[in-house]
Amino acid sequence: MIEELRINDLGVIQEATLTFHPGLTVLTGETGAGKTMVLTALGLLLGERSDAGSIRKGASQTSVEGRWKLPTENEVIERAVEAGAFVEEGELILARNVSQDGRSRAVIGGRSAPIGLLSELGEQLVVVHGQADQIRLKSANAQRIALDQFAGAEFSALLAEYQISYQDWRKAKEELEDIRTNQAGRLREAAELEESLDYLAKLAPKPNEDHELAELAARLTHTEDLRNAASIAHEALASEGYDSSDAIGLVGQARKALEAVVAKDAALAENIELLREIGSNLNDVAASLSGYLASLEAESGLSLDEVQERRSELTTAIKRYGGSLDAVLDYQSQGQKRLIELDSSSEHIEKIEQQVTALEEAAAALAERLSQSRKVSANELSQKVTAELTSLAMGGAKLQVIVEDGNQLTATGKDTVAFLLESYAGAEPRPIGKGASGGELSRIMLALEVVLASSADTPTFIFDEVDAGVGGATAIELGKRLAQLSKKAQVIVVTHLAQVAAFADSHLRVTKTSAAEFTASDVQVLDDLAKTAELARMLSGLSDSQAAKDNALELRKIASEAR
Repeated sequence: MIEELRINDLGVIQEATLTFHPGLTVLTGETGAGKTMVLTALGLLLGERSDAGSIRKGASQTSVEGRWKLPTENEVIERAVEAGAFVEEGELILARNVSQDGRSRAVIGGRSAPIGLLSELGEQLVVVHGQADQIRLKSANAQRIALDQFAGAEFSALLAEYQISYQDWRKAKEELEDIRTNQAGRLREAAELEESLDYLAKLAPKPNEDHELAELAARLTHTEDLRNAASIAHEALASEGYDSSDAIGLVGQARKALEAVVAKDAALAENIELLREIGSNLNDVAASLSGYLASLEAESGLSLDEVQERRSELTTAIKRYGGSLDAVLDYQSQGQKRLIELDSSSEHIEKIEQQVTALEEAAAALAERLSQSRKVSANELSQKVTAELTSLAMGGAKLQVIVEDGNQLTATGKDTVAFLLESYAGAEPRPIGKGASGGELSRIMLALEVVLASSADTPTFIFDEVDAGVGGATAIELGKRLAQLSKKAQVIVVTHLAQVAAFADSHLRVTKTSAAEFTASDVQVLDDLAKTAELARMLSGLSDSQAAKDNALELRKIASEAR
């Protein structure tokens, strides 16, 4: 809900801070005091078009700021944070500045943002009903959504089941259409893919084979140099000649010479151990070189020319299919799957046709259940709203919620939904919003919102001119309905009727001060005494009239008992 609204230099309002609370808040004041500027300020925060002409005379710009308190897990907060806004403990701050040159700037959670984002968030934060506003339920889609919400949780579960079934059918149908439409192209792609896969099957590349062949080629290219070097090293360590001296033999002689005299000086024992370790290490190196020479002789069984030819074949495949051997292997793997997808044989097409038919029948059966459920809910919604209209001085008016079966399945079923108003008994039903005055339209929307409140999730409703053309007992009924709606959501009402204002949980009065060259409006939060005085003024024009005060007190008592 909205908790606070700050306004600077907007119309007749120089500076004002409005604090809002849960329940029903009313704004009252004399004509021209600036009540509409409060709604204009809210409109700016909700992304409406700005008008430099609304800037207070003598000011360079107008600025408005609103503070909302929302659940931490909320779509509005998620969207704002996604756009870079800072939101702490569910508190969202929206701001808007409009300069004399017509330029407008929006700030959401301390970060500059497009005006369009304000509109997007505003649709979920506030619903405004007034003579100059587009009504929330004007479009057929919005009316269908409202009816579906009214239908309840069981209907929502059925709708979710249908939407899954519908998507499965659409996906299969699109696949079938693609096969039929692009059959020639699919056959051509399949033929090219089969040729490539046959080529790769014969090539039979192995993971990391290109690197292994590169190493092998390097060794084969320098085999003679490697063999000579390894042979010389091996000969120096362990000569095969009968009378040759090698490193292992010489180290052995040194060790034996010391062993012969170690008994005469134990200090030589340490050197003997070192020589024994050196001899062991030299033996290990000699054995390793011997094995290396043997591997050079065996290698892979391939000649250097054969290795280079294989590398050339792999390079050709790498250039053709992806730039690396891993890409070639991936192409080979994915190509097999794609070949199955491209199967355009008559048997494959027939199989998909059967699947599409079965999925369509399943979706159609669920769509029929949706239609039946919608029609039951539509009848109930019509009756409840019509009853509300009767209480709001629109006796004879009747809301008709029409659900018509369509010929095609859509993402929401097969129905079209229309809200039609029969203005009086026997009148031609017309779409809501046509043929009704502004005040009547506001009352129609109030009746709808009261009935839909139990299933709606809009946090704040604002009504302007909802009391136009009513008075007396009807006005009291109007106040009751607004109070009833405020139990489900925050409700803010601009009103001229004391009978409506008497039901307020919070009462704000807009007052205007005029001087020779200065006009300003202020907003006051009324306490109990001030509420009574304001209701007396609204009843008689005289806030200090005792008779008017008595009537105001009686109204407050009636409202209190009704709530």
